[in-house]
Amino acid sequence: MNEPLILEPVLQEKIWGGKKLNEVFGYDLPSDKTGEAWAISAHPNGPSVVKNGVYKGMTLAVVWDQHREVFGNEEGDVFPLLTKILDAAEDLSVQVHPDDRYGMEHEGELGKTECWYVIDADEGAEIIYGHHAQTKEELEQMILDGKWDDLLRRIKVKKGDFFYVPSGTIHAIGGGITILETQQSSDTTYRVYDYDRKDDQGNLRELHVKQSVDVTTVPHVDATPETKTTKQKEANVTTFIQTDFFDVYKWEVNGKADFHATAPYTLVSVLEGNGKLIVEAGEYSLTKGTHLILPNDIKEWTIEGKLEIIASNS
Repeated sequence: MNEPLILEPVLQEKIWGGKKLNEVFGYDLPSDKTGEAWAISAHPNGPSVVKNGVYKGMTLAVVWDQHREVFGNEEGDVFPLLTKILDAAEDLSVQVHPDDRYGMEHEGELGKTECWYVIDADEGAEIIYGHHAQTKEELEQMILDGKWDDLLRRIKVKKGDFFYVPSGTIHAIGGGITILETQQSSDTTYRVYDYDRKDDQGNLRELHVKQSVDVTTVPHVDATPETKTTKQKEANVTTFIQTDFFDVYKWEVNGKADFHATAPYTLVSVLEGNGKLIVEAGEYSLTKGTHLILPNDIKEWTIEGKLEIIASNS
């Protein structure tokens, strides 16, 4: 199979969501409270569907299970990555994710290490990243006492920023921020604090204090990967991070650029611009909001146009 898998995002309604996924990317929203587009996903809570080629109509999960050769016969029960675009019209809950060991033992799925590329941010927008507690006991007491201003670390963000969020990191995306998230394929979230918000039925949303204290890294450790950018003909290639979980890159193409595979398969998300992907099997249109996987059979490809792309692999 020497053609890309072009995928249909799955839209998820969220209490903190908005309308930007339609206004910016043209996705057909289920409501004005749409928070997430699961763009490249084989997770059972929102599997993407292939839009083209021999696997058209199949979910990514089915292709992974039944046609592992597409992914270079990589091992593993589940497709390891999940790419999302999030529209935080309001603050997300303060939360933390488990590592693989805790996630498998308590939830039956992978833990969740993730990273964020800031697509856009309102002036003065902030994220929560980490905490000030020095011991587990202090962390638990500050949570129970509601000392949020003392506990939580706030960081102002701007368009183009990148953050690595390992499992065990207390975090929250603030209102007015749109991000692309690359993460392990997991939907396990432990909610530390939710601003006493109520759901549509008037109930406070569930918190997970015990699990949060269990899995939070104490004291907080900043994860600051060293970003590097290289010139590649008519493209700038930025390496944001390379970890055991994922490698994440930004490709800024202005003209024509050739690429070659560095992994068994590559996830591609177009955030800006228009152009085309050229492979041996033919040409494919690339527009803002296009998401695809370059399978194992595609070892080289050319991108032409003016585009900003986030690419990743496991």
